[in-house]
Amino acid sequence: MAETTKTNFQLVINGLLNENPIFRLALSMCPAVGISTTVMNGLLLGVAVIFVQVFSSVTISLIKDHIHPRIRIPTYTLTIATWVTVIDLVLAAYMPVAYKAMGIFVRLIVAFAIITMRLEVFACKNRVGPAFWDGIGMGFGFLFGMVLLGTVRELLGMGTLLGYDVLGFRPLLFFVLPAAGFFLVGFMMAIFNYVEFAYNRRNTK
Repeated sequence: MAETTKTNFQLVINGLLNENPIFRLALSMCPAVGISTTVMNGLLLGVAVIFVQVFSSVTISLIKDHIHPRIRIPTYTLTIATWVTVIDLVLAAYMPVAYKAMGIFVRLIVAFAIITMRLEVFACKNRVGPAFWDGIGMGFGFLFGMVLLGTVRELLGMGTLLGYDVLGFRPLLFFVLPAAGFFLVGFMMAIFNYVEFAYNRRNTK
């Protein structure tokens, strides 16, 4: 892949819509299904992923000329693990209740395929500026997906939003179960695909 010619705005939109990690690339499905039961969980994990994605992308972009091809994957993993450790300690120190609710998923960011993939296909081939904006786009794309899933699941499963009772009853407890997470992800993927299909068909006329 040659160095990108996309603008900063296009890189952000690419991560949010065209290559959304959850709804378009179907990556990081474990947190999408397991932790997106509430808006707050999705928001906090999304913010953590933005932090790790951006700083990992910038770091790899800075040192890309010094990474031997044979050790590039271990280098990516070590870089991601370093920034995951930073955000893990910050959340544990300043937001212990939320950190406890997210459990092991913060530490599992090390294994999130979306982060490693962007380091391999983008950050190691581009300058710091584009790598930063690509990280922002992909991070916010993940955040958008997690918050959207969390909103639907919390509202329909528990009748609340951000912990506040808005319906006064629990419509369908099914939506807080893992099976509902897979169902919603598939449904929203279908919507994203349909919108893209309709957009492309309209532009080709």
